[in-house]
Amino acid sequence: MTATTTHTFTFETTHALGGPAPLPVRLQVETYGTLNAARDNAVLVCHYYTGTMHAAGGGHTPGWWDALIGDDLAVDTRRYFVVCMNTPSNVQALDPRVVTTGPDSPDVHGRRYGERFPAWDLGDLFELQCALMRHLRVPAWHAVLGPSFGGIQALQWAARAPQLAPRVGALVASPYAGPVLQQAFLPTLWEVARAGGVEGALRLISFYGLGAEGVRQWFEQEDFAAYVRARGGAASLAHILDIGRVVGTHDLRCIAPPEALFERWRAHGTRLLSVNVLSDLFFPASEMRAFARAAAAAGVAHTHVEVDSDLGHLACLHEPEKFAPHLRALLSQ
Repeated sequence: MTATTTHTFTFETTHALGGPAPLPVRLQVETYGTLNAARDNAVLVCHYYTGTMHAAGGGHTPGWWDALIGDDLAVDTRRYFVVCMNTPSNVQALDPRVVTTGPDSPDVHGRRYGERFPAWDLGDLFELQCALMRHLRVPAWHAVLGPSFGGIQALQWAARAPQLAPRVGALVASPYAGPVLQQAFLPTLWEVARAGGVEGALRLISFYGLGAEGVRQWFEQEDFAAYVRARGGAASLAHILDIGRVVGTHDLRCIAPPEALFERWRAHGTRLLSVNVLSDLFFPASEMRAFARAAAAAGVAHTHVEVDSDLGHLACLHEPEKFAPHLRALLSQ
């Protein structure tokens, strides 16, 4: 079944984004379901690296989590008011249906920001999401969820404001950007982008996303080059690189030492769910496994799940049945 009561709007605010002066920021939002009278059923869903605000609800294209967000699904829109907002520098910035503010956006004078766009970080994104929460007059999220880059955002909420996010679901993510990202993927992404442009960058992201077996299965009947060209039509290379830069800054230890985070989560009764895929080339399961064991040993309600998949990291989008029961359980607690 699909989500009901879908609404789309552009959230407009002003934020410095790490720069010297505030900038006008425009980010598109989609919501699914209805906010209840107590305003305590709102779930923030954060999108993945190349995803958009269109997490569910059908419409012009299928939502990327249509199998999870909808009436009677794991994120049940009969019970929850689900909110998904574009990040700054959304990768799909060249799609006219996607509203975002980033290097390829015009400034107040109508000129492309380009390299003048400030180096925003995950703290800025958290503050923008807080501003959205205030705009919606939601006192706290029922939960914050997301896969990949969205999982990073969910973990940032847990670390920065556990009183506003009592349930956090981080799928195919890690408590920090580890050596795979810092020393392998991100440097290679910059080199490939310099030589191969947007299609080269998307080819690399797709390979890391699917892994060798996933690429073999996915493209046995489909042409890889045609797939990349189709994805590249709406993608901004400047935004791909900007989001990559932001992902590379992720480290919960920069917010507080793990022991301090665990103490904070115990005090607030925070419930955490982490799901990792054993074949993931972006986020090795061992990174989150070690963190989750330490959290559980410290008395935190942290459930950690590991699943097998031939689709690697992208199982978070294409095999939702492997973790849907865990998301449903998290939300119902």
